[in-house]
Amino acid sequence: MERFASTSHPTHKNIGVIGLGIIGRAVAAHLRRKGFEVFVWNRSPRPVPNFVGSPGELANLCDYIQIFVSDDEALLQTVEQLSADLAPRHIVLAHSTVTPDSMRAAAEIVERRGTRFIEASFTGSKPAAEKGQLVYYVGGTEAALKEARPILEASSKEIIYIGAVGQASAIKIATNMITAASVQAAAEALALVQALGVPLEKFVEAMRANASHSTTLAMKLPKMLERDFEPHFSVKHMLKDMQIANQIALSRYLDLGVATAARDQLVEQVQWGHGDNDYSAVARKFLYDIAPAVHEEPRMEAQDAQSDAGEPVTGTTESEKPNLEPQGASAMSAQQPLLSFSGAGDGLAQTASRLRRGFLRQLLSRFSSGQG
Repeated sequence: MERFASTSHPTHKNIGVIGLGIIGRAVAAHLRRKGFEVFVWNRSPRPVPNFVGSPGELANLCDYIQIFVSDDEALLQTVEQLSADLAPRHIVLAHSTVTPDSMRAAAEIVERRGTRFIEASFTGSKPAAEKGQLVYYVGGTEAALKEARPILEASSKEIIYIGAVGQASAIKIATNMITAASVQAAAEALALVQALGVPLEKFVEAMRANASHSTTLAMKLPKMLERDFEPHFSVKHMLKDMQIANQIALSRYLDLGVATAARDQLVEQVQWGHGDNDYSAVARKFLYDIAPAVHEEPRMEAQDAQSDAGEPVTGTTESEKPNLEPQGASAMSAQQPLLSFSGAGDGLAQTASRLRRGFLRQLLSRFSSGQG
Protein backbone atom coordinates (compact mmCIF):
# COMPACT_ATOMS: atom_id res chain seq x y z
CA MET A 1 0.00 0.00 0.00
CA GLU A 2 1.53 3.30 -1.09
CA ARG A 3 1.35 6.19 1.34
CA PHE A 4 2.05 9.83 0.66
CA ALA A 5 2.99 12.49 3.16
CA SER A 6 0.64 15.41 3.50
CA THR A 7 1.54 18.76 2.02
CA SER A 8 -0.22 21.91 3.11
CA HIS A 9 -0.51 23.46 -0.37
CA PRO A 10 0.10 21.24 -3.39
CA THR A 11 1.61 23.08 -6.33
CA HIS A 12 -0.81 21.43 -8.80
CA LYS A 13 -4.44 20.46 -8.49
CA ASN A 14 -5.04 16.89 -7.37
CA ILE A 15 -8.29 14.98 -7.00
CA GLY A 16 -9.26 13.01 -3.93
CA VAL A 17 -11.77 10.17 -4.01
CA ILE A 18 -13.40 9.02 -0.78
CA GLY A 19 -15.20 5.66 -0.91
CA LEU A 20 -13.88 2.79 -3.02
CA GLY A 21 -17.03 0.82 -3.69
CA ILE A 22 -18.16 -0.22 -7.17
CA ILE A 23 -18.60 3.36 -8.36
CA GLY A 24 -15.75 5.06 -6.49
CA ARG A 25 -13.17 2.59 -7.81
CA ALA A 26 -14.35 3.05 -11.38
CA VAL A 27 -14.37 6.85 -11.13
CA ALA A 28 -10.84 6.93 -9.71
CA ALA A 29 -9.65 4.75 -12.59
CA HIS A 30 -11.20 7.05 -15.20
CA LEU A 31 -9.66 10.12 -13.59
CA ARG A 32 -6.24 8.51 -13.77
CA ARG A 33 -6.77 7.59 -17.41
CA LYS A 34 -7.60 11.23 -18.10
CA GLY A 35 -4.24 12.26 -16.62
CA PHE A 36 -5.35 13.49 -13.21
CA GLU A 37 -3.29 12.79 -10.08
CA VAL A 38 -5.67 10.88 -7.82
CA PHE A 39 -5.44 10.13 -4.10
CA VAL A 40 -7.94 7.87 -2.35
CA TRP A 41 -9.27 7.04 1.09
CA ASN A 42 -11.72 4.37 2.28
CA ARG A 43 -12.96 3.48 5.74
CA SER A 44 -11.43 0.03 5.34
CA PRO A 45 -7.86 0.26 3.95
CA ARG A 46 -7.25 -0.95 0.40
CA PRO A 47 -3.95 -1.98 -1.24
CA VAL A 48 -4.30 0.57 -4.04
CA PRO A 49 -2.06 3.38 -5.32
CA ASN A 50 -2.06 6.70 -3.47
CA PHE A 51 -4.09 5.44 -0.51
CA VAL A 52 -3.82 8.02 2.27
CA GLY A 53 -4.33 7.75 6.00
CA SER A 54 -7.35 10.00 6.62
CA PRO A 55 -9.85 12.37 5.00
CA GLY A 56 -7.85 15.25 6.47
CA GLU A 57 -4.68 14.05 4.75
CA LEU A 58 -6.63 13.79 1.51
CA ALA A 59 -7.82 17.38 1.91
CA ASN A 60 -4.25 18.59 2.39
CA LEU A 61 -3.15 16.84 -0.79
CA CYS A 62 -6.08 17.67 -3.05
CA ASP A 63 -8.11 20.61 -4.31
CA TYR A 64 -11.13 18.61 -5.48
CA ILE A 65 -12.68 15.90 -3.31
CA GLN A 66 -15.30 13.45 -4.61
CA ILE A 67 -17.28 11.58 -1.96
CA PHE A 68 -18.81 8.18 -2.80
CA VAL A 69 -20.21 6.89 0.50
CA SER A 70 -23.42 4.95 0.88
CA ASP A 71 -25.84 6.80 3.14
CA ASP A 72 -26.78 9.93 5.07
CA GLU A 73 -24.81 9.12 8.20
CA ALA A 74 -21.64 8.24 6.27
CA LEU A 75 -21.83 11.46 4.21
CA LEU A 76 -22.25 13.68 7.25
CA GLN A 77 -19.47 11.90 9.13
CA THR A 78 -17.14 12.26 6.16
CA VAL A 79 -17.65 16.00 5.72
CA GLU A 80 -17.22 16.47 9.48
CA GLN A 81 -13.87 14.64 9.27
CA LEU A 82 -12.86 16.80 6.32
CA SER A 83 -14.05 20.12 7.65
CA ALA A 84 -11.03 21.10 9.76
CA ASP A 85 -8.74 20.79 6.73
CA LEU A 86 -10.96 22.48 4.15
CA ALA A 87 -10.19 25.90 2.69
CA PRO A 88 -11.59 28.21 -0.03
CA ARG A 89 -9.40 26.52 -2.65
CA HIS A 90 -11.36 23.27 -2.28
CA ILE A 91 -14.42 22.03 -4.09
CA VAL A 92 -16.24 19.11 -2.47
CA LEU A 93 -18.45 16.98 -4.74
CA ALA A 94 -20.94 14.76 -2.89
CA HIS A 95 -22.24 11.81 -4.92
CA SER A 96 -24.21 9.92 -2.28
CA THR A 97 -27.91 9.20 -2.67
CA VAL A 98 -29.32 10.71 0.52
CA THR A 99 -32.26 12.82 1.64
CA PRO A 100 -32.29 16.40 0.37
CA ASP A 101 -32.07 17.56 3.99
CA SER A 102 -28.88 15.55 4.57
CA MET A 103 -27.33 16.91 1.39
CA ARG A 104 -28.10 20.48 2.48
CA ALA A 105 -26.65 19.74 5.94
CA ALA A 106 -23.44 18.43 4.34
CA ALA A 107 -23.21 21.57 2.20
CA GLU A 108 -23.60 23.75 5.27
CA ILE A 109 -20.74 21.99 7.08
CA VAL A 110 -18.45 22.43 4.09
CA GLU A 111 -19.40 26.01 3.28
CA ARG A 112 -18.66 27.18 6.82
CA ARG A 113 -15.01 26.81 5.84
CA GLY A 114 -15.45 28.92 2.73
CA THR A 115 -15.30 25.76 0.62
CA ARG A 116 -17.53 25.33 -2.41
CA PHE A 117 -19.93 22.39 -2.48
CA ILE A 118 -21.46 20.55 -5.41
CA GLU A 119 -24.21 17.97 -5.13
CA ALA A 120 -23.62 15.46 -7.93
CA SER A 121 -25.99 12.52 -7.61
CA PHE A 122 -25.52 10.04 -10.42
CA THR A 123 -27.45 7.44 -12.33
CA GLY A 124 -25.82 4.38 -13.85
CA SER A 125 -24.67 1.24 -12.11
CA LYS A 126 -21.53 -0.89 -12.45
CA PRO A 127 -21.38 -1.19 -16.29
CA ALA A 128 -21.94 2.54 -16.80
CA ALA A 129 -19.31 3.41 -14.21
CA GLU A 130 -16.77 1.05 -15.80
CA LYS A 131 -17.39 2.61 -19.23
CA GLY A 132 -17.26 6.18 -17.92
CA GLN A 133 -20.91 6.72 -18.87
CA LEU A 134 -22.51 7.88 -15.65
CA VAL A 135 -25.08 10.68 -15.76
CA TYR A 136 -24.71 13.32 -13.04
CA TYR A 137 -27.61 15.31 -11.61
CA VAL A 138 -26.02 18.46 -10.23
CA GLY A 139 -27.05 20.93 -7.55
CA GLY A 140 -25.01 23.97 -6.53
CA THR A 141 -23.68 27.18 -8.04
CA GLU A 142 -23.05 27.30 -11.75
CA ALA A 143 -19.64 28.87 -11.11
CA ALA A 144 -18.52 25.91 -9.00
CA LEU A 145 -19.86 23.49 -11.60
CA LYS A 146 -17.97 25.27 -14.37
CA GLU A 147 -14.70 24.75 -12.52
CA ALA A 148 -15.42 21.14 -11.58
CA ARG A 149 -16.94 20.07 -14.90
CA PRO A 150 -13.74 18.43 -16.28
CA ILE A 151 -13.68 16.17 -13.22
CA LEU A 152 -17.26 15.05 -13.75
CA GLU A 153 -16.74 14.64 -17.49
CA ALA A 154 -13.97 12.10 -16.84
CA SER A 155 -16.53 9.51 -15.70
CA SER A 156 -19.77 10.58 -17.37
CA LYS A 157 -21.63 10.85 -20.65
CA GLU A 158 -23.93 13.65 -19.49
CA ILE A 159 -24.15 16.29 -16.77
CA ILE A 160 -27.61 17.69 -16.01
CA TYR A 161 -27.80 20.86 -13.94
CA ILE A 162 -30.88 20.66 -11.68
CA GLY A 163 -30.67 23.70 -9.40
CA ALA A 164 -30.02 24.36 -5.72
CA VAL A 165 -28.36 21.84 -3.42
CA GLY A 166 -30.94 19.23 -2.41
CA GLN A 167 -32.91 19.33 -5.64
CA ALA A 168 -30.64 16.87 -7.44
CA SER A 169 -31.14 14.40 -4.58
CA ALA A 170 -34.91 14.74 -5.01
CA ILE A 171 -34.54 13.91 -8.70
CA LYS A 172 -32.31 10.91 -7.96
CA ILE A 173 -34.75 9.43 -5.44
CA ALA A 174 -37.65 9.97 -7.84
CA THR A 175 -35.87 8.26 -10.73
CA ASN A 176 -34.89 5.33 -8.50
CA MET A 177 -38.55 4.92 -7.58
CA ILE A 178 -39.26 4.27 -11.26
CA THR A 179 -36.31 1.88 -11.53
CA ALA A 180 -37.30 -0.19 -8.49
CA ALA A 181 -40.95 -0.32 -9.54
CA SER A 182 -40.06 -1.37 -13.10
CA VAL A 183 -37.98 -4.32 -11.95
CA GLN A 184 -40.58 -5.36 -9.38
CA ALA A 185 -43.32 -5.23 -12.02
CA ALA A 186 -41.14 -7.24 -14.41
CA ALA A 187 -40.56 -9.89 -11.73
CA GLU A 188 -44.30 -10.22 -11.16
CA ALA A 189 -44.98 -10.34 -14.90
CA LEU A 190 -42.47 -13.15 -15.26
CA ALA A 191 -44.22 -14.99 -12.44
CA LEU A 192 -47.56 -14.74 -14.25
CA VAL A 193 -46.09 -15.86 -17.58
CA GLN A 194 -44.37 -18.78 -15.91
CA ALA A 195 -47.51 -19.82 -14.03
CA LEU A 196 -49.40 -19.98 -17.33
CA GLY A 197 -46.73 -22.18 -18.88
CA VAL A 198 -45.47 -19.70 -21.47
CA PRO A 199 -41.70 -19.71 -22.09
CA LEU A 200 -40.11 -16.80 -20.26
CA GLU A 201 -37.87 -16.07 -23.23
CA LYS A 202 -40.99 -15.19 -25.22
CA PHE A 203 -41.87 -12.54 -22.65
CA VAL A 204 -38.41 -11.00 -22.98
CA GLU A 205 -38.74 -11.02 -26.76
CA ALA A 206 -42.18 -9.42 -26.61
CA MET A 207 -41.00 -6.73 -24.20
CA ARG A 208 -38.31 -5.59 -26.62
CA ALA A 209 -41.05 -4.44 -28.98
CA ASN A 210 -43.26 -3.05 -26.22
CA ALA A 211 -43.67 0.67 -25.49
CA SER A 212 -42.87 0.07 -21.81
CA HIS A 213 -39.46 -1.41 -22.55
CA SER A 214 -36.50 0.47 -21.06
CA THR A 215 -32.74 0.40 -20.67
CA THR A 216 -33.23 -0.99 -17.17
CA LEU A 217 -35.36 -3.90 -18.40
CA ALA A 218 -32.96 -4.56 -21.27
CA MET A 219 -30.20 -5.06 -18.70
CA LYS A 220 -32.15 -6.82 -15.97
CA LEU A 221 -34.58 -9.20 -17.68
CA PRO A 222 -31.93 -11.56 -19.14
CA LYS A 223 -30.10 -11.61 -15.81
CA MET A 224 -33.34 -12.38 -13.98
CA LEU A 225 -34.02 -15.34 -16.25
CA GLU A 226 -30.49 -16.63 -15.62
CA ARG A 227 -30.89 -16.09 -11.85
CA ASP A 228 -27.74 -13.98 -12.11
CA PHE A 229 -27.89 -11.51 -9.25
CA GLU A 230 -24.28 -10.34 -9.20
CA PRO A 231 -24.50 -6.85 -7.69
CA HIS A 232 -24.48 -3.91 -10.04
CA PHE A 233 -26.72 -1.97 -7.66
CA SER A 234 -27.45 -3.85 -4.47
CA VAL A 235 -30.70 -4.71 -2.75
CA LYS A 236 -29.60 -2.88 0.40
CA HIS A 237 -28.79 0.32 -1.48
CA MET A 238 -32.06 0.30 -3.43
CA LEU A 239 -33.90 -0.42 -0.18
CA LYS A 240 -32.22 2.61 1.39
CA ASP A 241 -33.45 4.77 -1.48
CA MET A 242 -37.02 3.46 -1.23
CA GLN A 243 -36.95 4.11 2.51
CA ILE A 244 -35.94 7.69 1.76
CA ALA A 245 -38.83 8.00 -0.70
CA ASN A 246 -41.27 6.74 1.90
CA GLN A 247 -39.77 8.98 4.58
CA ILE A 248 -40.29 12.02 2.34
CA ALA A 249 -43.81 10.82 1.52
CA LEU A 250 -44.74 10.65 5.21
CA SER A 251 -43.41 14.14 5.84
CA ARG A 252 -45.40 15.54 2.88
CA TYR A 253 -48.59 13.50 3.42
CA LEU A 254 -48.15 11.58 0.18
CA ASP A 255 -49.48 8.07 -0.41
CA LEU A 256 -46.73 6.39 -2.46
CA GLY A 257 -48.27 2.94 -2.80
CA VAL A 258 -45.91 1.63 -5.49
CA ALA A 259 -42.78 2.82 -3.69
CA THR A 260 -44.05 1.24 -0.48
CA ALA A 261 -44.69 -2.08 -2.21
CA ALA A 262 -41.23 -2.02 -3.82
CA ARG A 263 -39.67 -1.26 -0.45
CA ASP A 264 -41.47 -4.18 1.20
CA GLN A 265 -40.21 -6.63 -1.44
CA LEU A 266 -36.64 -5.38 -0.95
CA VAL A 267 -37.00 -5.73 2.83
CA GLU A 268 -37.99 -9.35 2.25
CA GLN A 269 -34.82 -9.99 0.25
CA VAL A 270 -32.68 -8.50 3.02
CA GLN A 271 -34.46 -10.69 5.57
CA TRP A 272 -33.61 -13.72 3.42
CA GLY A 273 -29.93 -12.70 3.50
CA HIS A 274 -29.71 -11.31 -0.06
CA GLY A 275 -28.96 -7.67 0.76
CA ASP A 276 -25.69 -7.72 -1.18
CA ASN A 277 -27.29 -9.18 -4.32
CA ASP A 278 -28.37 -7.00 -7.21
CA TYR A 279 -31.79 -5.45 -6.53
CA SER A 280 -33.22 -7.51 -9.40
CA ALA A 281 -33.05 -10.39 -6.90
CA VAL A 282 -36.68 -9.53 -6.10
CA ALA A 283 -37.37 -11.98 -8.95
CA ARG A 284 -36.02 -14.81 -6.80
CA LYS A 285 -39.32 -14.90 -4.94
CA PHE A 286 -41.26 -15.68 -8.12
CA LEU A 287 -38.99 -17.60 -10.48
CA TYR A 288 -38.40 -21.30 -10.15
CA ASP A 289 -37.66 -24.12 -12.54
CA ILE A 290 -40.91 -25.76 -13.56
CA ALA A 291 -40.78 -29.53 -13.90
CA PRO A 292 -40.94 -30.67 -17.57
CA ALA A 293 -44.21 -32.54 -16.91
CA VAL A 294 -46.12 -29.41 -15.90
CA HIS A 295 -48.76 -29.95 -18.60
CA GLU A 296 -48.86 -33.76 -18.24
CA GLU A 297 -50.62 -35.98 -15.78
CA PRO A 298 -48.63 -35.95 -12.51
CA ARG A 299 -46.39 -38.96 -12.01
CA MET A 300 -46.39 -39.42 -8.28
CA GLU A 301 -43.64 -42.03 -8.14
CA ALA A 302 -41.15 -39.78 -9.95
CA GLN A 303 -42.07 -36.77 -7.86
CA ASP A 304 -41.70 -38.70 -4.62
CA ALA A 305 -38.31 -40.00 -5.72
CA GLN A 306 -37.12 -36.48 -6.48
CA SER A 307 -38.35 -35.27 -3.12
CA ASP A 308 -36.72 -38.12 -1.25
CA ALA A 309 -33.44 -37.52 -3.03
CA GLY A 310 -33.40 -33.96 -1.73
CA GLU A 311 -33.02 -32.43 -5.20
CA PRO A 312 -33.88 -28.73 -5.20
CA VAL A 313 -36.76 -27.74 -7.47
CA THR A 314 -35.21 -24.34 -8.22
CA GLY A 315 -31.97 -23.25 -9.80
CA THR A 316 -30.77 -21.77 -6.49
CA THR A 317 -29.46 -23.52 -3.43
CA GLU A 318 -31.90 -24.63 -0.78
CA SER A 319 -30.83 -21.85 1.56
CA GLU A 320 -31.66 -19.28 -1.13
CA LYS A 321 -35.15 -20.56 -1.88
CA PRO A 322 -38.03 -18.57 -0.43
CA ASN A 323 -40.35 -20.68 1.69
CA LEU A 324 -43.66 -20.02 0.02
CA GLU A 325 -45.59 -22.60 2.05
CA PRO A 326 -46.72 -22.29 5.67
CA GLN A 327 -44.34 -23.92 8.08
CA GLY A 328 -45.00 -27.63 8.27
CA ALA A 329 -47.03 -27.74 5.06
CA SER A 330 -44.47 -29.90 3.29
CA ALA A 331 -44.42 -32.44 6.08
CA MET A 332 -48.22 -32.61 6.14
CA SER A 333 -48.45 -33.09 2.38
CA ALA A 334 -46.17 -36.12 2.62
CA GLN A 335 -48.58 -37.84 5.03
CA GLN A 336 -51.72 -39.81 4.14
CA PRO A 337 -54.75 -37.48 4.32
CA LEU A 338 -56.93 -37.94 7.37
CA LEU A 339 -59.95 -38.68 5.19
CA SER A 340 -59.14 -40.55 2.02
CA PHE A 341 -61.64 -40.72 -0.81
CA SER A 342 -60.17 -43.50 -2.91
CA GLY A 343 -58.57 -46.91 -2.71
CA ALA A 344 -58.10 -48.34 0.77
CA GLY A 345 -59.78 -45.29 2.28
CA ASP A 346 -63.26 -46.04 0.84
CA GLY A 347 -64.66 -46.95 4.24
CA LEU A 348 -63.48 -43.69 5.75
CA ALA A 349 -64.90 -41.81 2.79
CA GLN A 350 -68.34 -43.36 3.31
CA THR A 351 -68.22 -42.52 7.01
CA ALA A 352 -67.29 -38.91 6.24
CA SER A 353 -70.13 -38.69 3.70
CA ARG A 354 -72.67 -39.93 6.26
CA LEU A 355 -71.40 -37.42 8.82
CA ARG A 356 -71.75 -34.57 6.37
CA ARG A 357 -75.32 -35.59 5.43
CA GLY A 358 -76.29 -35.83 9.10
CA PHE A 359 -74.79 -32.41 9.82
CA LEU A 360 -76.69 -30.84 6.90
CA ARG A 361 -80.00 -32.42 8.06
CA GLN A 362 -79.49 -30.92 11.51
CA LEU A 363 -78.86 -27.47 10.04
CA LEU A 364 -81.96 -27.69 7.82
CA SER A 365 -84.04 -28.86 10.76
CA ARG A 366 -82.97 -25.94 12.94
CA PHE A 367 -83.52 -23.50 10.06
CA SER A 368 -87.05 -24.88 9.52
CA SER A 369 -87.85 -24.62 13.25
CA GLY A 370 -86.69 -21.02 13.27
CA GLN A 371 -88.93 -20.19 10.32
CA GLY A 372 -91.97 -21.71 11.98
